Amino acid sequence: FLMERKTRVKINRKEVMLAKLRKSCSCTPKKLKNFVMDFLPVLQWLPKYQCKEYIWGDVMSGLVIGIILVPQAIAYSLLAGLKPIYSLYTSFFANIIYFLMGTSRHVSVGIFSLISLMVGQVVDRELLLAGFDLNDDAPSALGDGSLQNDSQSNTTAFNLTIAGMNAECGKECYAIGIATALTFVAGVYQVLMGIFRLGFVSMYLSESVLDGFAAGASLTILTAQVKYLIGIKIPRSQGHGMLVITWINILRNISQANLCDVITSAICIVVLVTAKELGDRYKHKLKFPLPTELVVIVVATLVSHYGKLNEVYASSVSGAIPTGFIPPKVPHFNLMLRVAVDALPLAIVSFVFTVSLSEMCAKKYAYTIRANQEMFAVGFCNIIPSFFHSFATSAALAKTLVKTSTGCQTQVSGVISAMVVLLVLLFLAPLFYSLQKCVLACIIIVSLRGALRKFRDVPARYHVNKVDTLVWVITMTASALISTEIGLFVGIVFSMLCIIVRTQRPRTALLGQIQDTSFYEDDLEYENLSSVPKVKIFRFEAPLYYANRNYFLKSLYRLTNLDPNLEAARRKKYEKKEKQHLKKGDHTTANGLGIGETTLQLVPKQIDFQVLVVDCSSISFLDTTGVNTLKEILKDYKDLNISVLLACCNPSVIDSLKRGGYFGKDFGSMQEMLFYSIHNAVQFAKDQK
Repeated sequence: FLMERKTRVKINRKEVMLAKLRKSCSCTPKKLKNFVMDFLPVLQWLPKYQCKEYIWGDVMSGLVIGIILVPQAIAYSLLAGLKPIYSLYTSFFANIIYFLMGTSRHVSVGIFSLISLMVGQVVDRELLLAGFDLNDDAPSALGDGSLQNDSQSNTTAFNLTIAGMNAECGKECYAIGIATALTFVAGVYQVLMGIFRLGFVSMYLSESVLDGFAAGASLTILTAQVKYLIGIKIPRSQGHGMLVITWINILRNISQANLCDVITSAICIVVLVTAKELGDRYKHKLKFPLPTELVVIVVATLVSHYGKLNEVYASSVSGAIPTGFIPPKVPHFNLMLRVAVDALPLAIVSFVFTVSLSEMCAKKYAYTIRANQEMFAVGFCNIIPSFFHSFATSAALAKTLVKTSTGCQTQVSGVISAMVVLLVLLFLAPLFYSLQKCVLACIIIVSLRGALRKFRDVPARYHVNKVDTLVWVITMTASALISTEIGLFVGIVFSMLCIIVRTQRPRTALLGQIQDTSFYEDDLEYENLSSVPKVKIFRFEAPLYYANRNYFLKSLYRLTNLDPNLEAARRKKYEKKEKQHLKKGDHTTANGLGIGETTLQLVPKQIDFQVLVVDCSSISFLDTTGVNTLKEILKDYKDLNISVLLACCNPSVIDSLKRGGYFGKDFGSMQEMLFYSIHNAVQFAKDQK
């Protein structure tokens, strides 16, 4: 039977586009109000805020995140190659802006280790190109710059003409200039992606790519912190192969390790890891996580200050952290041009992590987010703070999990966290002067526990899916050994190539009938299947398009043990020889048979079927090459008196076949060529026998 298709109503696309354009360009008070309410979601949920029910959880989670945020912000400044004050600015402004624009109630947006690393790599590269020394403790030097001493700030300054910057600017000034320009451009990319609805780009970052990228970047972060752990002074490596070069420099200078830093690092790591493990084990009994990082920083700062570790043992310390806010400054346009390419992967990674965490929280707590608004939110979390000496931000998994576990209900908790950071910015920052850098490195390394644990999951991942494991390994290796940006690009390209290869060489099978049923399955995978006499049923588990056409034909010929082209050529050759014998008057064939027996030779014994059923249930679409391929096998098998029937085609495949002329001009033979189940096709073949 042939099911009747519904008649589609033709849509005038031009009129629809014009109507949408008129609607979008019109401006009414109601529309303006809706636009403002959508752009600032806080105006929708804050008036409905249930103070008695939500305030305690928000205050507690905000305080806990703020306490965690301060030491992490100071520590992650090492990754970004910037002073700690800029990390505090970043954490403050990101929380305020996301409070106004975000749609997730639980995500913690702020400084993130992977984003800090990506910023730091660009900053290091540009500092190196400008002639600065990347060694943290080395005096800066510029080839032809005039050296000046600033007695007030005790910093080295240069008359720079770099990327159009004709101003007196030192290493710190130039570094934050690069970071803010990079952040601004990344934010602009994210806003443009939101305007043009390009959120689908995140779909190309699979879980395996993201996990591999995070694992590879974690190895890079770990490597960059080792020199602080053991207190050796080596230059910050830059460019491809940074991980290998850094380890070579560490091993060459291991004899110069600072014993004070080594002992301090060992103690801090033991304390932090022990506290984290105990916290994970007894988290169901704790109302909020232990502020271990803050305790370690306070104790280490006191020991360093009163023990004079910097003066006596030459242990490297954080140095002066100013209080208050630096006047805002517009990011330099010429620097934006230098970092425009670097900002693109930064924008994509920042957005993907934010949206994925937002969706995770929304699913867990049964509410919805708007991915496009999240794009705007994280974009403006980068654009606006870039004027206030801040660098790129993103949602952070660890802080988000802490936030949800401490009773967070809304983004009011983000404002509380921002107030804690503001307290440090205004009053407490100078107290961290004596904090050793090795302590900050310990905090960073211990925070990588989650990403580094992914290496333990490789065997289980391999057991689940070998291809995804290969994508993870390739992405991780490229991110660690080449660079994080190239590693991300390699991971995306390789994962897409895996999909292409899988469609180029998909599974193929001949099907047998499950006894006493109308169902058919792979003859090689299941026992006790019965073959249908004179019928071959072929399954192709992929779309049929130009890239896998040859594989489709080869698989079909191999499984049916019949190549119709070769068989047709063999028959023509045989017939030609027979005609030659007849012209000579010889009534015996080339095989010594009589003329009456030659017809038996024209149907070779290996053809044991008269009907070929193609199971199209796994063929999601056909391109022009796919349609022509099916038309080709229809003609080739027809020349051998073998019928070709199609079964289980979806509507788009049927439409492609109709447009390609597979069923003829008037579709008259369609009912005898197309069937809605394999069993219907088999029954038709038996009836026509």
